[in-house]
Amino acid sequence: MREKSDSIFYNVDWFTVGIYLVLIIMGWMNIYSAVYDDVKSNIFDLSRLESKQMIFIFVSMALAFSILVIDASFFTATAYILFSGIILLNIAVRFLGTDIRGSHSWFKFGSLSLQPAEFAKWATGLAIAKYLSGVGKQDWLTKLAVTLGFIALPVFVIVVLQNETGCALVFAAFIVVMYREGIIPGIILVFGILVAIAVVVGLKYPNHLAIFSLILLVIGGIRLLLVRRTTKQILFTFGIVAVFSSMYLVSGKVMEKLPEHQTGRIKSWLGLPVSRQMEDRFGYNTKQSMIAIGSGGWSGKGYLQGTQTKFRFVPEQETDFIFCTVGEEWGFVGTSVVIILYLVLIMRLIIMSERQRSDFTRIYGYGVAAVFFIHLVVNIGMTIGLLPVIGIPLPFFSYGGSSLISFTILLFIFVKLDSQRLLVLR
Repeated sequence: MREKSDSIFYNVDWFTVGIYLVLIIMGWMNIYSAVYDDVKSNIFDLSRLESKQMIFIFVSMALAFSILVIDASFFTATAYILFSGIILLNIAVRFLGTDIRGSHSWFKFGSLSLQPAEFAKWATGLAIAKYLSGVGKQDWLTKLAVTLGFIALPVFVIVVLQNETGCALVFAAFIVVMYREGIIPGIILVFGILVAIAVVVGLKYPNHLAIFSLILLVIGGIRLLLVRRTTKQILFTFGIVAVFSSMYLVSGKVMEKLPEHQTGRIKSWLGLPVSRQMEDRFGYNTKQSMIAIGSGGWSGKGYLQGTQTKFRFVPEQETDFIFCTVGEEWGFVGTSVVIILYLVLIMRLIIMSERQRSDFTRIYGYGVAAVFFIHLVVNIGMTIGLLPVIGIPLPFFSYGGSSLISFTILLFIFVKLDSQRLLVLR
């Protein structure tokens, strides 16, 4: 049975829209504070970042409204076309774009810039949802090969070639979608996490291979005591030990081949010995960010009262490190409120995804939730020193038209799809 309404706002999840509005308003307030100048405090001066961000907010809200006007079937019908268009745009920017801070991923239009890589997130989500919702009971290995080989991996490579490794890593979020759809078994997901841990341990303690392998052998021995010790199980256990030991051994060799800025950030994050020059260059941002957040204490120094913020001790504090402004001026209470708002939004997106009748909408919804989650964890993690600096924005908070508009499109496509969940959609 199909339910219809003449209202474009019929069945819209206003709770999600409300969180979105609260986040973009709080984000603008923090950008204003991060670039505040007693002498040049004029929000109507279009040369200032807070004024530009206000324009980006109005553009984003207009786009959100436009998406709600469009019929939801438009996105299911044009998913591949939109994906192809964004891919072509990302290829074009590699040759026609402008180099900004070593990243060749921007189209420059006067004082404004556009980063196509940001738009690849929602386009990739649509393409994956379109493919997985249309293949039915095809075997999981084929689904995995097509999803990775023809959709996710090409985007990842194209974005990496733009020297936007941080943005490219965000596409790992779609692994969550493939896990939810049963394409990636839980055991493989756990295996991937353990491999990542082995790599980190190998980077942090490069001269302890024997100890690491011995620990693995002990764990493997305990495992063999708990299972039937067949030849297959014994070979499997020793195979796992060999794989983890190899990852431990190879991690350091791979890092030596990385560009200097990536090596510097990883070493600074892990606390490995580096030259004073490298430490000042790659560890300064994180140290100053942690000082700013720590100085905020329980309730913060007050809005526009942050000394670390006001005197710009933290570079990029209006973009990648905007969270340190929250920490210094709003304190533990303020940062907790911000994190809770994001977590409520992500949980709401998961709940909305699970109530869908359409496979396409459910898959896309999980993609949206996963992208927001990885941005939240990585951005806040790098500002407090738990993760290396890879330069990705905090959704709706960080300054930037491309990221704000892209996140708005990402979210409101799902809001629109969800509003028509009672219709028969594919």
